[in-house]
Amino acid sequence: MSAQPVPHAVPPIALITGGSRGIGRATALLLAERGVDVILTYLSAEREAQAVVGEVEARGRRAVALQLDVGRSGSFEAFAAAVRGELRRTWDREAFDFLVHNAGIGGYTPISQTTEALFDELVAVHFKGPFFLTQKLLPLLADGGRIVNMSTGLARFVSPGFSVYGAVKGAIEVLTRALAVELGPRRIAVNVVAPGGIATDFGGGVMRDPELQKAVAAETPLGRLGEPEDVAGAVAMLLAPESRWINGQRIEVTGGYRL
Repeated sequence: MSAQPVPHAVPPIALITGGSRGIGRATALLLAERGVDVILTYLSAEREAQAVVGEVEARGRRAVALQLDVGRSGSFEAFAAAVRGELRRTWDREAFDFLVHNAGIGGYTPISQTTEALFDELVAVHFKGPFFLTQKLLPLLADGGRIVNMSTGLARFVSPGFSVYGAVKGAIEVLTRALAVELGPRRIAVNVVAPGGIATDFGGGVMRDPELQKAVAAETPLGRLGEPEDVAGAVAMLLAPESRWINGQRIEVTGGYRL
């Protein structure tokens, strides 16, 4: 069963996981500026999420925030029901248009020190979660819609301590191509964005370290660390009408780090 496309006059709706801060927040605000309404999720930062809702509304768009733990796939059916309810209550619609898998956690340890618990958590949040959340939300995603997954530059280059994180993001890149093929009959384009070092609080704010920032900038042709808005721009580009023929692609947003 698939949702039917909505009239073009109706503003599109994007569902962004992990939208309370960082890249998710920047994406929500940029999309709002471009006429897109937003459903964003948060894990525990409800106050921050509601602040983003207010910022979206200040840009003339509608938004709601819903709690979601992407590492608990058993909660996805109830979450999908909550999304369906908000679509009807807030928009009088049965479907949304864009799904952006942004939520994630950091987990940086050498292979010799990686515990099974950390391994399982990273797989659950970064691979199993997006896989089964997509599955549960497909009936609510409009035909002709878009999905953007989030990978990492670490799926291309390697740094010590990022083995599991890089590997599960590599799995997301393969899943992106599989989804692009399987959802083709519904005209749903699926792509993946791979950021490099971004100045956010992700992973305990590791990229806030001035010395690490200098080291990353030194290996980046554009000479600086990335900002959340840099990644948001790439996501918004993939959701724009002009990008309708881009499908199954990996877009790296690293400023050319380690080319």
